[in-house]
Amino acid sequence: MSLKPVFSDEADFRLLNDFQRDFPLMTRPFARIANDLGVTEAGVLSRLTSLREGGTVSRVGPVFSPRRIGASTLAALKAPPEHLEETAAVVSAHPEINHNYAREHEWNLWFVVAAPDAVALARVLREIRRETGCPVIALPLREEYHIDLGFDLAGKGRTTTQVSYGPVTPEVLTPSEVAIMQVLQSGLPLISRPFASVGNSAGVSESEVLSTVRDWVARGIVKRFGVVVRHHELGYRANAMCVWDVPDDQTNALGERLAAADGVNLCYRRARAEGWPFNLYCMIHGHDQAEVREQLAKIVAQCELADFPSEVLFSTRRFKQCGARYVAEKSTND
Repeated sequence: MSLKPVFSDEADFRLLNDFQRDFPLMTRPFARIANDLGVTEAGVLSRLTSLREGGTVSRVGPVFSPRRIGASTLAALKAPPEHLEETAAVVSAHPEINHNYAREHEWNLWFVVAAPDAVALARVLREIRRETGCPVIALPLREEYHIDLGFDLAGKGRTTTQVSYGPVTPEVLTPSEVAIMQVLQSGLPLISRPFASVGNSAGVSESEVLSTVRDWVARGIVKRFGVVVRHHELGYRANAMCVWDVPDDQTNALGERLAAADGVNLCYRRARAEGWPFNLYCMIHGHDQAEVREQLAKIVAQCELADFPSEVLFSTRRFKQCGARYVAEKSTND
């Protein structure tokens, strides 16, 4: 079955590819994008709205650095296969869950939890264990070698990676920053002056929103700000989480090498857990499983990973995918 083309023209392609980062943080950002693309502001807003409604675009907004604010972890559970869907629904019902995927493994449900602090994170995991009755493991991030710098749709590969070592102390946000984050974490409204709308909802000025976001980017609290795309809707129907059990004293060197390899979209070190000995991870996306396996074989050879115990976990179903919620959503009664 052929896939419906995502890109209607060059401007459409550039809108999705070029503005995943370096989004114009200014009063009328979509007018600036329109000028760069040689189209109208109304055309940009209409196209982004259509792509968001169709699922190709998740949102336009910030991707927060997972260790700079709040608390987060990757987690997995063993669900009875005959109850996978209902178990996934229980997990996804928690607002702290932003990604929830079924994968080919005994540990068959993988999800990401983001919460305001470690106490709230632990509470969510306890609730999921109790509600599902399933074994759950938490696999917190330890080192990041390459995380969410965007998805190159041109297929030109990467020339740089982002590395962060050691423990990171989460930032303490001011009340106005919390209010701005509470509005921004679900994405910008697709209107001419989106930051003014965010400020109105957060109870601050447009200029304070813009200065705050610029400061977050400069401090690394926001890893990137821009168009967040969904790989599956772009035709990348296969994704594999590839994991290795490598000696701790070799993890950083191997992680840097793995992060620099073409085809690796994410690369990081996580804590091990009982029944899960793996500590080095990467994500590979492709149009089908054969393409991913071919790319993985090249990466394993290039990075000399063949001798380490490993697993390849292909995603089989996406139950939930949205931006992380580090701040509780505003009540409709507020």
